[in-house]
Amino acid sequence: MSKFLKACAGALLVASPALADGYGLGRPALTEEIAAWDIDVRPDGMGLPEGSGDVFTGEEIFSEKCAICHGDFGEAVGRWPQLAGGFDTLTDQRPVKTIGSYWPYLSTVYDYVHRAMPFGDAQSLPADDVYAITAYLLYLNDIVDDEFELSHENFAGIRLPNEDNFFLDDRAEVELTALSGEVCMENCKDSVEITMRAAVLDVTPEETKARQLKDAVEAVRNPKPKIDATADMAEAPAEEPAEEATMQMASIDTELAAAGEKLFRQCKSCHQVGAGAKNRSGPVLNAIVGRTAGALEGFRYSRPMQAAGEKGLVWTEDELAAFMANPKTYMKGTKMSFRGFKSDADAKAVIEYLKTFDSAEM
Repeated sequence: MSKFLKACAGALLVASPALADGYGLGRPALTEEIAAWDIDVRPDGMGLPEGSGDVFTGEEIFSEKCAICHGDFGEAVGRWPQLAGGFDTLTDQRPVKTIGSYWPYLSTVYDYVHRAMPFGDAQSLPADDVYAITAYLLYLNDIVDDEFELSHENFAGIRLPNEDNFFLDDRAEVELTALSGEVCMENCKDSVEITMRAAVLDVTPEETKARQLKDAVEAVRNPKPKIDATADMAEAPAEEPAEEATMQMASIDTELAAAGEKLFRQCKSCHQVGAGAKNRSGPVLNAIVGRTAGALEGFRYSRPMQAAGEKGLVWTEDELAAFMANPKTYMKGTKMSFRGFKSDADAKAVIEYLKTFDSAEM
């Protein structure tokens, strides 16, 4: 036996009386050490520290600490998680699981922000800042208004929209019983067939889309002649919509629209356009020019936007340009946290691009 092993054996013999009391390792945790770990928050509010924070303060902190990953209004940047929107998407093939559409308890929001955020600087935020960020996230998900203040006193009264769809795990009583019979190991089905295939949509490169846009407008402006065997049949009324569409498309500045398509990338995480477009954290923008504000069916607008529409606000090109320049100055209380385009020219280019989606049914 080597001298090293002999020394180790001797040390074990000396320490042996302590083994029965805990292997002779460590010490009881101090009260302060336990408190540093005991930071979880329950759905009923137990574990919350005293404090409060309002939506406006939360927006400022979120913009500084969180927006670089999650976007200015929770729409997500790159592959970071989306925090707002996704309402009514849980039955879709690709559901958008956000605080507003999926999470069951507000305590999970507070606990996670407090415990793990900001990324790389976890647990650096004081309680009031966490309350403020949580309030802002509620606002982004249309659960509270812009004047709301969250605190340890009213916290337990906030309910997230999807809470009722969560329930206690009953698999031990239900699934286990159903699946406890004899297990089939071979020839379990008479035949096997493919019922669906995976698909990823909207993968057309941006430059290809721009080319398609130019080609479409050019085709309307300079249609190729074609032979019509029924030319002598009177169908003037049926041709009117086509003439109207031709005039509308011909009025579009294709170069400006192509520039607007590139700028619209700043909007795509929240707004969709074109065939099959769906509402996200922002509404579909097909046929937005000339539409009454807050009037798209199926989208939950902020209260200020609904009120503006009820008062008769229509999205003309001028009104859209003013809104895009600085949304929060134009409409106090809007959920749209985008700070606005840098120039009027950029806003006009985006509007020109949106004009190419003139049909709400695309």
